[in-house]
Amino acid sequence: MFERTDAMTVATIRKKLHEYLDTADDKKIKAMYTLLESEIEEHGYSDEFIALLKKRENYYKNGGTMISAEESKKRINEVLKKAANKH
Repeated sequence: MFERTDAMTVATIRKKLHEYLDTADDKKIKAMYTLLESEIEEHGYSDEFIALLKKRENYYKNGGTMISAEESKKRINEVLKKAANKH
């Protein structure tokens, strides 16, 4: 078992775990959660990050403009292309 996980990338392991969690029976899910509960609960967001999210939410709710994921990708690619051309 350890040899196989050592050979897999973390991304592959994450994918396999996500797939497993989607289909595992309730008893196994509860058991895994019990084992990891303290770590899961500790993995919260900082007060600073929560404040930033609330600020962005208020901006949006008060008519702030947003862009689509596609437009965001387009803008990022334009910036990356400009940066690549400078080097």
